[in-house]
Amino acid sequence: MVQKYQSPVRVYKYPFELVMAAYERRFPTCPLIPVFVGCEVTSEFTSPDGAVSLKERRCKLNVEAPYLIKKIIGVDHVYFIQKNNLDRRNRTLHIEAYNESFASRVVVVEKCRYFVHPENPDWTCFDQSATLDIKSFFGFENSMEKLAMKQYSQNIAKGKEIIEHFINELKKEGVVYIPPWQEPEDGSAAAEEERAQTANDSSGDFDLGASASNISAALPSPPMLSPSAESQFELDTDYIQRYLGELSLIQESSLVQLRKWVADLQKGKVPSDSTLLRFLRARDFNVEKAREMLSQSLIWRKKHQVDRILSEYQIPQVVQDYFPGGWHHMDKDGRPLYLLRLGQMDVKGLFKSVGEEGLLKLTLHVCEEGLQLMEEATRTQGKPVSTWSLLVDLEGLNMRHLWRPGVKALLRIIEIVEANYPETMGRVLIIRAPRVFPILWTIVGTFIDENTRSKFLFYGGNDYQGAEGLENWIPEQYIPDFLGGSCRPNFPVEPGSVPFSMFDTWEDSTYFTTMVQEGGLVPKSLYMSEEELGKEGCPLTEDSIYHCVTLGRGQVHEVLISNDDPGSVITWDFDVMRQDVMFSVYRTRVPVMLHTATGPLQTIQQMNPLATDPEHRSVIEKSWREGQDYFRVEAPVVCHDGESIQGSHVTSHVGTYILQWKFHCNHPLDIIDSITAHKAQVMYYYEQLRSSDYRGSMSSLQSAHSGISGKSTRSGTSSCPSR
Repeated sequence: MVQKYQSPVRVYKYPFELVMAAYERRFPTCPLIPVFVGCEVTSEFTSPDGAVSLKERRCKLNVEAPYLIKKIIGVDHVYFIQKNNLDRRNRTLHIEAYNESFASRVVVVEKCRYFVHPENPDWTCFDQSATLDIKSFFGFENSMEKLAMKQYSQNIAKGKEIIEHFINELKKEGVVYIPPWQEPEDGSAAAEEERAQTANDSSGDFDLGASASNISAALPSPPMLSPSAESQFELDTDYIQRYLGELSLIQESSLVQLRKWVADLQKGKVPSDSTLLRFLRARDFNVEKAREMLSQSLIWRKKHQVDRILSEYQIPQVVQDYFPGGWHHMDKDGRPLYLLRLGQMDVKGLFKSVGEEGLLKLTLHVCEEGLQLMEEATRTQGKPVSTWSLLVDLEGLNMRHLWRPGVKALLRIIEIVEANYPETMGRVLIIRAPRVFPILWTIVGTFIDENTRSKFLFYGGNDYQGAEGLENWIPEQYIPDFLGGSCRPNFPVEPGSVPFSMFDTWEDSTYFTTMVQEGGLVPKSLYMSEEELGKEGCPLTEDSIYHCVTLGRGQVHEVLISNDDPGSVITWDFDVMRQDVMFSVYRTRVPVMLHTATGPLQTIQQMNPLATDPEHRSVIEKSWREGQDYFRVEAPVVCHDGESIQGSHVTSHVGTYILQWKFHCNHPLDIIDSITAHKAQVMYYYEQLRSSDYRGSMSSLQSAHSGISGKSTRSGTSSCPSR
């Protein structure tokens, strides 16, 4: 099984040339790496101008394995081949190492590089990756995988320490600066021609076993560093520790891999690193599982416009008056603290006043506030704060809280929160739990993630009082007065505002608390009518501006747009939630005919212009000729599972335009497999913008690729779907 590892970027706050001098001191032996016995240079070449140096070493390493394995394999040492490509002109060093010993049984490939920091030319960056493929190893495959992982981890951990050590040695010798390489003063045509030839022949891999004359014609030119490309997915280890916390090397590797995947796929707004880390933790740092969970969550956020909740959601007056919850200072670990007096909540009254949708939106608003407060706490406290705490007071809880529709709504809300806000809860304090609570917990607890359940602390009766109770988790001065503390609400906030954002520093906000209402029964005069409740539904889980369609083998889904406004813009925005689909845009000259359930054919003018065929057949007849009866106005694009596509087309003719999604097989042989495969699923939104609505701002409509954005931008130019 092939294992892959990727380290975050290490940053040395020294110039590249000084780091290179320190790096060379690691050879031929290094006391700081006991496993590294020694090495010999087997091939070496330097270009005539001194800009590029190629060097191959054969390295001898001690086998750090149990005695039994050493006896079975019959060796105490293994050999690795290391190839270095130092480009002084571009200030990069590329290193590739692979095992020579047992190469038929185990394949280890490690790639490293040193390069100049994209934002500070006096700093040097370093990253490394490795792949391990154990084909067979005398029955010790699992043991060898663990040993290899251990060795890789030690190399990463030691690398920065060793460079720092040798830089200090250079400083003791008085070497604090080494000038960068400069072009030779000899500007002759021959020298220029030689450099040009070197650049032109730099696409192939180099062979350090060849002669120097052959090597010079095959020098690789490392890619130039792009600040945007580097910073897009690579993380500095100091940044990780400051803003994300202590991570193991494998956890760092998983974070880098997931971030790179998101950056490559989304091509737009990328979730924060703390968000990626939450999804990784929720899936035990399994990158594939975290990626699947994150992909579904990004689609959900986009479908329901969750990014707009903080700015657009207005808390209903009945919630302001009767919902007994709010943000309240912080706990002893610096986490934002939310108080919920659940025992005082009129679940039925709030449900009948705002409906399930209203309760869900309120919950999501609180969750989004929590994310903002954690970011604020991280910035101001000088340490990563990735979770918030919840204090639930159950005094007054009784059987009326087990009202069936309310419990059903609660379970649905828990399911949505668990799927889209994983690992945001640091601690849940349940206090004054009455006898009826075990019944509620039996119903609700099974729907809460096991890892989240482990963070619950329960206090019955008055056990919450004293040093072993709340004072163990919450600063004494912040314990609310209704729980025997001295802290009273003293500064009400405006509906929908984020409390701590009103202050310059987190410390200032510690003198502030939200107004937590006492709850109580909601007057029936505020209830929605039964008819309103019946129509209210739950748009955040069912209806939205997006449409969903499922396609099987041979099926297509088409949206027909009758256009009488040449110059109008057709926009589309869709997510492929399962399998692969091919997306195309057509225009037809002849009237489009549709089959109806009653049998006779009707023209597109006689029917709804946005009608689709429920049988998922194309309206394009087989007898039609492309370029004569219909035209392909946008090139077909294969869109893969998890991708998000946006695009637009400026119409040029009156007629019928067709947006088509088609189930896609990667290869003809896949047709057999597709019979039993899962069907493709697409969530899409489309819109036709009148030419008069966007004229004057043609340049602002761009195709994009984002899992977060909502509607297409309302202005435009003609463009193909982008991926």
